[in-house]
Amino acid sequence: MAKDYKAMKEAWVTGLTGSSVADVNSVSLAMPLTLLLWSVLQSRMHLFTPYTPIACLVDFLLNCGAILVATTVYSSSPWLLNLLLALPAAFVLLTSPPSPTRQPVSRPTIKEITTKYTPNPLPVKPFVTHYRGSMMMITCVAILAVDFQIFPRRFGKVENWGTSLMDMGVGSFVFTSGVVSVRSFLKVEAGERPSLYTRLVGSIRHSIPLLILGYIRLLTVRGLDYAVHVTEYGIHWNFFFTLGFLPPFVALFQTAFDFIPSYAALACILGAIYEIALDKTDLGKFILTGPRVDLLSKNREGVFSFIGYLAIFLAGQSVGSFTLPKQQSSRKDASVVEVLRQSILGKLVFSATIWTCLFYLSISYYGLGLTVSRRLANLPYILWVSAFNTAHIALCCAMESVCFPNLYKAASKEEEAQKSRHATSPILYAFNRNGLVVFLVANLLTGLVNLTMPTLSMGVYESMAVLISYIAVVTSVALGLDKLNLSIKL
Repeated sequence: MAKDYKAMKEAWVTGLTGSSVADVNSVSLAMPLTLLLWSVLQSRMHLFTPYTPIACLVDFLLNCGAILVATTVYSSSPWLLNLLLALPAAFVLLTSPPSPTRQPVSRPTIKEITTKYTPNPLPVKPFVTHYRGSMMMITCVAILAVDFQIFPRRFGKVENWGTSLMDMGVGSFVFTSGVVSVRSFLKVEAGERPSLYTRLVGSIRHSIPLLILGYIRLLTVRGLDYAVHVTEYGIHWNFFFTLGFLPPFVALFQTAFDFIPSYAALACILGAIYEIALDKTDLGKFILTGPRVDLLSKNREGVFSFIGYLAIFLAGQSVGSFTLPKQQSSRKDASVVEVLRQSILGKLVFSATIWTCLFYLSISYYGLGLTVSRRLANLPYILWVSAFNTAHIALCCAMESVCFPNLYKAASKEEEAQKSRHATSPILYAFNRNGLVVFLVANLLTGLVNLTMPTLSMGVYESMAVLISYIAVVTSVALGLDKLNLSIKL
């Protein structure tokens, strides 16, 4: 009986044809709309300052609850939920004028008075924090919700070809990591970059904890006879191994950056070469239908899809390279077009447009005529993930510009930090601050729930009760670590 249930769960967690790109977009639109409502309430009403228990509850309902219901009870009518989020945000935005920040601004020190404050060239960007926190949130929700019937099967990972919400999730996790990873490279001035050996040693140091987690997960899954879909990554490989091998290869690509000074171009070139290998050789056939006779063939999905995830990581770095630095002031006589072109929002919109055009060119009948495959992490998948995530960052940036127009105008370092925290959801900040730890906790809780509950047999109310309790525990862990001022980097 246990084996029958295990087989049923293996069949359930992987979808057949997935959902359309438009379906994924309509459901995921709840994330930026939730951010809009939160930002409007904070900028107009200071609802989350001070951060009382009631404010924390509202924050949880908005940034956790809305994402949960978007993927479950509102999954068949996502536009109704989007309307319920957009209407109150628009009403408050149009009827309530911006009010000054209530947080006391620290008095400048004698040193700051006598020395002109130099703005941080790489300030903390709340819209990036919100974007990464939201992606982590929906990832944590989906990895458990997929085991319940209340979670539509079309959102589960497809077998070979197609798109779905969870197919986007794994790629987005890698993309978001790439966006912030470029910060360390931006801090290094031209001509002072560490040697290849130094970069490799440092990257391996970051990889070891992730590879250890991957090995522990492998042993745990095999020891507990946990349901795992082999065609996702292979028999032994898992997502922690993919994350663990990224840093050394990214360090190698820093050398290629000397010859092709564009992360986006490097991502496209790597994706194109990989796609040619899939189409013009037997590699694609080997990954999809080859026998599992040795270590490579047993883990062929994880090994070769890593190439695609590396390209996605580089695409994320391309966005981070112009998103993270402080925006330069435009000339007073500059035209509107020139201001938009030089602004971070303008660059994000342009980048999202390019990635989207490339994606539709790759899948169009009049273009390359390819099909998205998360299992292969092929070129259309790389372009889809890049277009989706860049568009979402652009939306977050636009909402921040509307709700907090003076966010980056500060007279001191303390004021800059206070303004940043004032414009950032504490829950999403906590999820972003210890993302991998939160993801690990979510994985452990997911395994615990699946080992102790017949998730596929539970009704709507039972399922929602478990999912709400689960995400509340994960959120509590994230907030607890932030309260203790702990940043655990793996």
